[in-house]
Amino acid sequence: MSDTRKTPVVIDLEPGEEGPSPASAPPVPELGPPPPTGAAMQTIARLGARKPNRVAKVFWWALTGLVGMVVSLAAWDYVTGLLSRNPVLGWTATGLVALVLGALLLICLRELAAFSRLRRLDGLQRDAEAALAAQDLTAARAVTDRLIALYKGREDTRWGRERLAERRGDAFDADTLLTLAEDEVLLPLDAAVRAEIEAAARQVATVTAIVPLALADVVTALTSNLRMIRRIAEIYGGRAGTFGSWRLTRTVLTHLVATGAVAIGDDLIGSVAGGGVLSKVSRRFGEGVVNGALTARVGIAAMEVCRPIPFGPGKRPSVTGLVKRALTGLFG
Repeated sequence: MSDTRKTPVVIDLEPGEEGPSPASAPPVPELGPPPPTGAAMQTIARLGARKPNRVAKVFWWALTGLVGMVVSLAAWDYVTGLLSRNPVLGWTATGLVALVLGALLLICLRELAAFSRLRRLDGLQRDAEAALAAQDLTAARAVTDRLIALYKGREDTRWGRERLAERRGDAFDADTLLTLAEDEVLLPLDAAVRAEIEAAARQVATVTAIVPLALADVVTALTSNLRMIRRIAEIYGGRAGTFGSWRLTRTVLTHLVATGAVAIGDDLIGSVAGGGVLSKVSRRFGEGVVNGALTARVGIAAMEVCRPIPFGPGKRPSVTGLVKRALTGLFG
């Protein structure tokens, strides 16, 4: 009887030729839902960073001017006609129109003051960067003087301003002086800003994970980020109005899109907040974690934009640590 058992097949390789190995095998595809991408925050970033259309801009300017002219002429005709028919009612209408115009004037002045405060922060930041680059002690002292004047009257910086005034004479170079100003005056403000960022990140993550309504995550992300950026500006002394807040938000989001910081290109979400693990359990939970983490990134960028002195070495908040404090355990 012949032996029909199968024996191993041996293939002789040519000298120097290497056979296949496990390392060269293609990766096994991961089954399950695709990883979360933070669709809400991606949408907000694209909308905020989009360049305005010039034709649309001209259209809205023209429409606003036309509506304003029509309303003004209608109000004028109404008041003058009412004065000729009934002087009492006419003067009453005149007073109401004057109140409306006065309120509009005050709103415009507040918006101009808000833009002025934001420009003041921008100027401080630019001058501090220039003083550090040139190692100009005189310029650094001028920056610290303006910093003290900026926060004059604020109780939360009183102790730091007093400490800075006592110790600034011991600094003999720009680096030391601005680091001292950062440690004594800005550290308490940085802590308050981090709390605002963590609160916004938690709110966006919670609403995205729990509320199933369409576009609810986009609306929540937009309102939370606008409020967060406005609060960050207020804490640093650049309280913004309505138009100033929107302009500041566009600046932050444009910076993030240009640097690619709103893209999920690293393992930050999976290693810190567990977004990859949560996405296998619930797609909504995974999206919530990613949207919250991207909100934290927006907050860090807003800090860099609004802070009157640039972050010194090792002083910039860690995005990883911020996300961990804001989101770890949120869905536990």
